[in-house]
Amino acid sequence: MLALLVVPSTASAVDTYAPFGHPCTPQNGVDFCPTANDSQRVPSFDGVPLDVDVTFPLTGSPPFPAIVLLHGFPGLKTSFEATSPNGLSAAKQTYHYNNVYFAQHGYAVINYTARGFGRSCGEPSSRTSPACDHGWFHFADQRYEAHDTQFLLSTLVDEGLVSPNQIGVSGTSYGGGQSMQLAFLRNRIRTTTGSLIPWKSPGGKLLHIAAAWPRWSWADFADSAIPNGRFLDFKTPGVSDSVKPIGVTKQSVIDELYLGGVVLGYLAPQGADPTADLKTWKDELEAGEPYGSNVQAVGSQFIKFKSALSLGTSPAPLLVMNGWTDPIFPATEGLRVYNYLRGHNKNAAVSLQLGDVGHFRTGNALTSYKVFNGQGSAFFDHYLRGLAGGPAAGAVTALGQGCPKGKVSPGAVTVPSYSKFARGDLHLAFGGSRKLGPGGASDPLGKTYDPVHNSDPCWTVKGGAAKGSLVLKRTSPGFTLAGATTVIAKVKTTGGFGQIDARLWDVTKGKRRLIDTGTYRLKKKQKGKITFQLFGNEYKFAKGHTIELELVGHDSPVFLRDTGFKVKLSTVSADVPTREKPNLKRGIVKPPKRH
Repeated sequence: MLALLVVPSTASAVDTYAPFGHPCTPQNGVDFCPTANDSQRVPSFDGVPLDVDVTFPLTGSPPFPAIVLLHGFPGLKTSFEATSPNGLSAAKQTYHYNNVYFAQHGYAVINYTARGFGRSCGEPSSRTSPACDHGWFHFADQRYEAHDTQFLLSTLVDEGLVSPNQIGVSGTSYGGGQSMQLAFLRNRIRTTTGSLIPWKSPGGKLLHIAAAWPRWSWADFADSAIPNGRFLDFKTPGVSDSVKPIGVTKQSVIDELYLGGVVLGYLAPQGADPTADLKTWKDELEAGEPYGSNVQAVGSQFIKFKSALSLGTSPAPLLVMNGWTDPIFPATEGLRVYNYLRGHNKNAAVSLQLGDVGHFRTGNALTSYKVFNGQGSAFFDHYLRGLAGGPAAGAVTALGQGCPKGKVSPGAVTVPSYSKFARGDLHLAFGGSRKLGPGGASDPLGKTYDPVHNSDPCWTVKGGAAKGSLVLKRTSPGFTLAGATTVIAKVKTTGGFGQIDARLWDVTKGKRRLIDTGTYRLKKKQKGKITFQLFGNEYKFAKGHTIELELVGHDSPVFLRDTGFKVKLSTVSADVPTREKPNLKRGIVKPPKRH
């Protein structure tokens, strides 16, 4: 009898919600309030119509703590919508990471399609005039995409449905980059003029982000797209390090991102909008060195308006997930923001999740997401609802890349800080000298392992290293790679700008498997000592296999090939970090002290 009395009362209360004027329907254990058609789209701060769904708990009363789930590039509001807490079977990352799961745990959940995609002016049939005339995407820009999220939240706060002090944001890839920026904006809005103002709703209420969980994302998109090799995981990065100098373009990745924007998004006409001119940016980057002021301006725009670090050192609490094997946003992207914040405040509320997750060739095993998403849920409960639990500040949880694809090995390990992850070191050295250059027009190994077209990180190929490459190698004692291999060398460059591309191989019985990559941009006539790192991985090298570090003058089409340079390398050495502690019998020594 009590159940019969309570249920109708709860349903009646829930049915009174109408976010953005949208009616709600109880289903799948939640109350779902969709944008049902184009006429119900929500005009954003500048009038661009957004396709927005909101999901509420069936119990409790507003204002609710809220979580915004932001999709990838390209993507739709439905990317993180499901009919059960366990998510979509085809997308393991949605396990306990979707509107139903979070709404059943007491949150209002906002899923919307970003401007320039889907029915938010992306599909040609959705581009109603004049609202969609300039409704193209701006590639996760604080002035537009981040502002859209803030506007939607402001509206829900003014409607009394969302608490202004209990807001979390999360997203994957494109949505992860926006989540990172929203965390750093925290209680500020970036206007279209570029100025920063307090985040206040139209009704006069002050809002702020209380926690953010970026996944497969970037802290600095310039570093993700055109890495220059200046990031080191044992140093505090500077805000503009990634464009001093302009780095080496990830050619196949940039081509794929551009294709996705053209086919599934509303790409700004070339030259129409300097904040969204993806075609011009791509053409200028792929023209190669020497880069002029135009490319420098593009890099500066990405640092200021499409990345996070230029926004200060006091973001909302962060849990950051990145993939060891992700060719777009590797582990270094998570480490960049982690080191940046902890370098300015050793007690900064930032934690890391590193695993075989992310884009293209990553495993994305359900095992990984059960660990990571459990932490993410506890993280939001802690910072948005005041509950105990969640990762400690500074903690790093890592899961390794196993083979075949999707196998997790080694399993989850949590350390109090990244500096505690690697406990030993294997040293490699090359005694002579070698000249590298751009070589021929093609690189068979580069083509074979292009991550856009080869989705298996466990793929093996017969044969030796590339002709003319410099190789450092030794027999594996049986160990676990734990992070980023560090390369040190003396260089003397002649000709124009150039690059040193690095590939770390696991070789056995004449077959090689690619474990890690990296690149270093050489400046014109650069000479002297250099130090750079590969992107990093966690991987078990079997005893008796050969660890082989190969340095080449180009790794195309992974990295854009430069021409017209030569570089002489001498006194070359490398430090391979291990999870195993020092053991002289196995050749594992103490990690070198870095400053």
